[in-house]
Amino acid sequence: MTQQPLLTLNDGHTMPQFGLGVWQAPNDKVGEAVRTAIAAGYRLVDTAAIYENETGVGDGLRGADVARGDIFLTTKLWNAAQGYDSTLRAFDESLARLRVDYVDLYLIHWPAPRRDLYVDTWRAFVRLRQEGRARSIGVSNFCPEHLDRVVGETGVVPAVNQIELHPRFQQSTLRAADATHGIVTQSWSPLGRGRLLDDPAIVAIAAKHGRTPAQVIIRWHLDNGLAVIPKSVTPERIRENFDVFAFKLDTDDLAAIARLDDPAGRIGPDPLTAAF
Repeated sequence: MTQQPLLTLNDGHTMPQFGLGVWQAPNDKVGEAVRTAIAAGYRLVDTAAIYENETGVGDGLRGADVARGDIFLTTKLWNAAQGYDSTLRAFDESLARLRVDYVDLYLIHWPAPRRDLYVDTWRAFVRLRQEGRARSIGVSNFCPEHLDRVVGETGVVPAVNQIELHPRFQQSTLRAADATHGIVTQSWSPLGRGRLLDDPAIVAIAAKHGRTPAQVIIRWHLDNGLAVIPKSVTPERIRENFDVFAFKLDTDDLAAIARLDDPAGRIGPDPLTAAF
């Protein structure tokens, strides 16, 4: 079995650098995807309340031939549930859907600054960590000002910041802010929702290494020290995405991909202006 790298979080826990994302995976199909991924060697599964597939993810975990303690499970709090008491209720509901006693990582899905509840929400997260029901706590889509505020007002630093990140939107400023706080950056939409798979630079690097464009992009995330969670429900693609540990990109490859960065390359919502 391929041994993938582990990242040490700022709370002392470790997290697999590579995992399965299940955004848009239907609840009735995600369980099989989870079982396929675990059989292929994945040890991290990332879901969220808003994905409406936590029940299926839990079914997949129970159907896998790997102990729960060997799987790193992440879920996320949706914006409508932000606030101290509502966060605690929403967390209990996620555990019930997943049918687990704890999660390895719980994330605030978006800062939703118009609601102005993410600091109170973070205080509830701190309580959940103290109780041991969320072993690590983090955020998603937080900008430097959001990070500075939660750390400044609570003294507790998130372990992970999960953000949109791919070769056309490389987020150097936000990655630097994460690093300043000792926060692991985790990439969502790491393949740019498929829009990068026919990019000439990526295709050329793939041909050079005898790999697929998706494998090259995933390897780019890993070589940059990023955690990465590509999504698929197709068994062949799930296994192919995991087959990235026997090669590395060279200096020329990394330079070519660096040139793809575009300030206008964002695909998803802007955390500062999203009307959540």
